[in-house]
Amino acid sequence: MQLELSEPVDCVADFTYDFYWQHRGAKLKPDDPIPHQEGSNYTYRDVIEALKRKEDIFILGDVGHRFCSSFGVDLRFFSGSGGKIPVGNIIVEGDVDTRMGISMVSGAIYVAGAVKPPIGNVVEVASDRTGYQKYRSITDVVCNGLGDDTLAPPNVLSNTQLHLSDAIVRDTVGARCACDAQICVAGDVDLSTGILMKRGTVIVTGNAGMNSGALLNGGTVIIRGNAEAFAGIDMKSGVLVVGGTPRGYLGANKRGGTIYARGAKALPPAKAFAVNRDEMALLSKHLGIGQLQAMMFKKFV
Repeated sequence: MQLELSEPVDCVADFTYDFYWQHRGAKLKPDDPIPHQEGSNYTYRDVIEALKRKEDIFILGDVGHRFCSSFGVDLRFFSGSGGKIPVGNIIVEGDVDTRMGISMVSGAIYVAGAVKPPIGNVVEVASDRTGYQKYRSITDVVCNGLGDDTLAPPNVLSNTQLHLSDAIVRDTVGARCACDAQICVAGDVDLSTGILMKRGTVIVTGNAGMNSGALLNGGTVIIRGNAEAFAGIDMKSGVLVVGGTPRGYLGANKRGGTIYARGAKALPPAKAFAVNRDEMALLSKHLGIGQLQAMMFKKFV
């Protein structure tokens, strides 16, 4: 399939159709033709279905925000399994705007032009297409390995430990991780770190944007710096640690799991408890702080 776009279009190859279950067609309809096509009339759904058939998609021109969101996810809302599915690749002969590959779990994205940060749950690997950058899902890399690919420096994968030190700000790091991997980010992250994780650990040495640990369903998310509003929103299980200052609405609509933070209040029904010695030792280890500082943390359950 080939699309030629005369202007950038948002949400191309977005498996959620811009969170269709929230707007119910007010933003876009899956069966609407993608705007600004030249010589074709493909719908948003046409692109997704072609990718599910493992076809490659070629795009001539620039694309907008949220390109390839939830790429490779068989979403339950659309009667899917909720798990990962194999998909085709997508090749862009142009630039890509922000938030490319949010919550991406499989497939590959090739881009000839520039990719504007923040990007999503993706990491660059050496490209097998001359003149293109190649991106794969972080979750896919840590859980399934690189295969024939190699990481673009300075990032390093050692067994199931991924160290991201390229200073690129990302959303949804570790999204939907279901293996015992560790992802370490040297620097800041943006939205929804660890969203929908079931297993594994994400460690962020810097600050985090909104919704850290959103819908966390297992595993551990450690933010050594500050976390913006709605950390732990809709959390089901697992552990979220905020070493710095968590902003408002901590644990909003939280249904399970444990949040460790200091100088904050969580929204009901979460309740605050003092940390025990074992928890203080764990916080000291994860955050590099002394026991006296660890005693200042509360456990929200």
